[in-house]
Amino acid sequence: MACFGIKIINDSVKTAKKNERVTLSADDWEREALELIAERGVQALAVEPLARRMGITKGSFYWHFNSRESLLERALKRWEEHDSRNLNSSLGEIDHPRDRLVSFFRRVGKEKLTHEVYSELCAAAGHAQVEPVLERVAERRMQHLSLAFEELGMDPVRARNQARLTYSVYLGFLQLQRQNQTPSLSSEEFEAYIEHVISTLIPS
Repeated sequence: MACFGIKIINDSVKTAKKNERVTLSADDWEREALELIAERGVQALAVEPLARRMGITKGSFYWHFNSRESLLERALKRWEEHDSRNLNSSLGEIDHPRDRLVSFFRRVGKEKLTHEVYSELCAAAGHAQVEPVLERVAERRMQHLSLAFEELGMDPVRARNQARLTYSVYLGFLQLQRQNQTPSLSSEEFEAYIEHVISTLIPS
């Protein structure tokens, strides 16, 4: 009877582990990894704490990934693709260049997770997996900004410099956010700040 009871327990454990693999996809792990990075930074990403956070065993992780580094690579790819889609919708699909630039700043208050992840990635800029992602994302954004300023009548050199200045303001805002030195994203003070930035940096 005791052996039968052990068999039932073992079968239950096997079933639970199988259900973990079936119900949790690689996408789930990637999304949770990005949430953790947004909250605690790249250095906090580890398999066991992430599994506990998700309420499962770490064995489920190895069904989808070979290592912590492979999860980070996939999570970063997911974030970069999401950012690229957002960039195309905010800067690529709007006809008037000034409206595109306005949209770029207004995204700061709407895509909260995207910006929180980016802020933490900037803090880990020297990381071998993070650095090339940051370079691609920055260059993609700078190209969109420069093009918009050129369409507003600036020559290519001035447009690129204005794009750098605009992007520096954006990065500075993220850094101030990390230090809790910015207005609440849903406040009137934040809206007033965004309006000030727009009127200062973007030609009428």
